[in-house]
Amino acid sequence: MTAPDAILSVDHVSKEFDVSAPWLNRVIERKPRLFVKAVNDVSFSIPRGSCFSIVGESGCGKSTVARLVTGLYSTSGGEIRFGPGTAGRPVRVQMIFQDPQSSLNPRWRAGDIIAEPIREMKLRKTEDETRDRVEDLLRIVGLAADDSAKFPHEFSGGQRQRISIARALASEPELLVCDEPTSALDVSVQAQILNLMRRLQKELGLTYLFISHDLSVVRHMSDTIAVMYLGRIVEMAPAEDLFTAPQHPYSQLLLGTIPDIHAPNRDRDLQAGEPPSPLNPPPGCTFHPRCPLADTRCSREAPALREHGRATVSCHAVEEGRTAAPERSHA
Repeated sequence: MTAPDAILSVDHVSKEFDVSAPWLNRVIERKPRLFVKAVNDVSFSIPRGSCFSIVGESGCGKSTVARLVTGLYSTSGGEIRFGPGTAGRPVRVQMIFQDPQSSLNPRWRAGDIIAEPIREMKLRKTEDETRDRVEDLLRIVGLAADDSAKFPHEFSGGQRQRISIARALASEPELLVCDEPTSALDVSVQAQILNLMRRLQKELGLTYLFISHDLSVVRHMSDTIAVMYLGRIVEMAPAEDLFTAPQHPYSQLLLGTIPDIHAPNRDRDLQAGEPPSPLNPPPGCTFHPRCPLADTRCSREAPALREHGRATVSCHAVEEGRTAAPERSHA
C-alpha cells in the first residue's frame, strides 16, 4: 500500500491501551487486567500534496491514529515511515488540534504563541525577523498584524483556530495532521476555515491527514477517504467514489445520515444501535451486529481488506456480491 511518492506510510499499525483498574483493586476484586485495542492493523499511505481523510464515529480510533503519526503515542505494533523531506531534511509534521480554546496558552499573546516554534527551531536569525514572520503568518491566515498583541480570549473561536493554523505553519511543515479542526466551530465558520486550509494547501504545497467524524465536512477537501470502525479501516476509496457508490454497509450508514437539501424528507432505512464496547468487541466482523447484510460467516470470520475497483473494502458481503439481507430461519 506504499506509493513511491508517499510522504507518509502507515503499515499494519496497532495501538493498545492498558485500561485496568489499579493493582490493589484487581487483587481485592479478583479482576484481570483490561486492554483496549484502539487501532487494529491499520495501513495507508498519503501521496505528497494530497489530503487523506479518516472518518468514523467517536471512539473508532481515528484521533489515536493522528497522535501515533505525530509521535504523541508510540505504536504497539507495525511501522510508521515518512518520505524524504525538502532540502534533504526530515519531513516536518505539525498538528492542528480540535479545540483552539484549550490548545492555546491563555497567558501568552498571539504573537508569542506563533513565534515559539520559530524561536525553538531557530528558523530566523534575529528577533526582528521573527516578528516579521509572525506578522506575515497572521496575514496569511486572514488576521491583522496588530492581532499579535492580543490574548486568545480576545478572539472568536474561528479566529483562535486561525492562530492555531498560523502556529502550525510557523515551523514550515510539509505534513499537517488536523484532528477535527472545525468540529468546535459554527457551521459558517467551519466553511471559512476549510476554505483557508484548501487555499494554504495550494499555495504552500501542504499535505493533510484530516481527521473528522463528519463526512460532509471532508468531502470537498479530500482526495482519499478512509472509513474507520472500532479500530479498523473498513473502506478506503477516492472521495467522489465513496460518496457516489459507497460499498461497505457502514459507509452507507454514515452517508445516510448526511442531510440532503434536495430531498429533506427522503425515506432512509438506517440501522439503529450503538457501536459495541472496544473492551469486548464482537467476534468476526465487528460491524456484524449492526449490519443488515450480516450472515453466520460475518459473525465468525474477520474480513480482510480487499481491492474492489478503485476502493479497498473489508466486508464479506461485498466480496460475495451479497446485496440483500440473508433469510432468517424461524423456529
